[in-house]
Amino acid sequence: MIVEYNYDFFVIGGGSGGISAAKSAAKYGAKVALADFVKPSPQGTSWGLGGTCVNVGCIPKKLMHFASTVGELRHDQIEAGWNVDPNQKHDWEKMVYNVNNHIKSLNFNYRMQLTSNEIKYYNKLAELVDKNTIKLTGYNGESEQVTAKYILIAVGGRPQMPENIPGVEKLVITSDDLFWTKKAPGKTLIVGASYVALECGGFLKGMGYEVEIMIRSILLRGFDQEMAERIGIYMENSGIKFLKQCVPENIEVHEGNRRLVTFTLDGVKTQEVYDTVLVAIGRYPDVKGLNLQSIGVQLNKQGKIICSDDDRTSIDNIFAIGDVAQGRPELTPTAIKCGQLLGARLFGGSNQLMNYEYVATTVFTPLEYGCIGLSEEDAQQKYPEDIVVYHTIFKPLEWNFLDSHAGDACFAKLVVVNSTRRILGLHYLGPHAGEVVQGYAVAMKMGVTKEQFDDTVGIHPTCSEELVQVTAVKGDAEVETPSLCYKGLGILITQKPLFSLKQKYSDRLKNNIFNRKRHMRANNQANEIIELERTDLKIK
Repeated sequence: MIVEYNYDFFVIGGGSGGISAAKSAAKYGAKVALADFVKPSPQGTSWGLGGTCVNVGCIPKKLMHFASTVGELRHDQIEAGWNVDPNQKHDWEKMVYNVNNHIKSLNFNYRMQLTSNEIKYYNKLAELVDKNTIKLTGYNGESEQVTAKYILIAVGGRPQMPENIPGVEKLVITSDDLFWTKKAPGKTLIVGASYVALECGGFLKGMGYEVEIMIRSILLRGFDQEMAERIGIYMENSGIKFLKQCVPENIEVHEGNRRLVTFTLDGVKTQEVYDTVLVAIGRYPDVKGLNLQSIGVQLNKQGKIICSDDDRTSIDNIFAIGDVAQGRPELTPTAIKCGQLLGARLFGGSNQLMNYEYVATTVFTPLEYGCIGLSEEDAQQKYPEDIVVYHTIFKPLEWNFLDSHAGDACFAKLVVVNSTRRILGLHYLGPHAGEVVQGYAVAMKMGVTKEQFDDTVGIHPTCSEELVQVTAVKGDAEVETPSLCYKGLGILITQKPLFSLKQKYSDRLKNNIFNRKRHMRANNQANEIIELERTDLKIK
């Protein structure tokens, strides 16, 4: 018996992945509908069509990161000959106004895309009645039901809250609120060590606000930990205070609607007052109210939907993509690509599955971190005794306008499996990380080797050329890893954990530097001598 449905394909969730899948299915002639309903944050913040990335994620984050960066460059501009006022205060309200206007234009553009692709849009809250029936409830409480042959869950996630503080959701904000708040945040405590925490802390400090970041354990769990440590060092040196190995024990309203936070630091019970407390400790899948388990859709312990490689759930006609699906990278571009491929498989005759290996990504901390492939830790675990790491420290040419730019902050490394020479991991910490690593992702997916990198001619003078010129091998010295390799010195310098770069060095290493400086003077290498002097000061 042929069953007729209202739609061939119904998408629940109007974020990047959901819209991508809807457009892909429509392109192949499917009758498609999409439902999106934004549940306001505990602070009452809401937004339009487009999901987390567009409204409270990638887009406003990158714009605010840029705003911070151009402000910090004022000192460089002065040394480059521009007359600017480095003491001018940042106008938060003006920035937010412009950021929000851009977001609203994207919301409108997404609506137009749905219309132009003949996709029916429901601005209603969806709930599954059975495997083919969706109940849709509007803001006014009125509901209707529609049916579909295939259903896609692409609802993403929402910020988690600490569970140990009563009423915490009314006392703090999250990334769901920060990008839309009209009032400048002032002195801010950020709770969490996620990329969201570090990105927000970075741009707020760059705009001139006092920032403290409270971390329970390690920075950037899941990322390469040497890179995470270096990010922490750079941010700490920029003036951000890290409250390490502690969590908030209580938060209460203080005079002037500020927040009094209680925590234990180094064994001492401490209280501090902040204008704003921002929580960024992770995200949870936004599946509550979808009625998934009652119709048989299996979830893991974290509430994420369990899917097969073809994005199919435990119910054969229901699919899930993006942050809500178990084991998927929580990245907008992967959700977009996954949605495109799903539409092509269901309605275009394709059998291509999503490949999640060697996906490039960037963390927009003050010094940006871009990576592709495996971290050093994961590579060592997967290929024990067969990993070699090439690494280098470098200083961007343009940083030489201003002496305060650290000569040892930027860092790159390649993680190589020695038996095949394939590059398993590429890690870059420096300016414009996203622009630098994106192109390398093509080569990484094609199985590029270290020797092929060596055979590639770099563009000079750029930061990216460092990746095709790196030769120093981690561990090839008396001082064992983890280490910093100072380019051109032929020495390795041990790096201690927890953001500490204060080291003790042997007389042999100091003599090495002394002899290098003497050689440079004999060859009139003035710039190199200045850079070496800075390194010498760090050693002393």
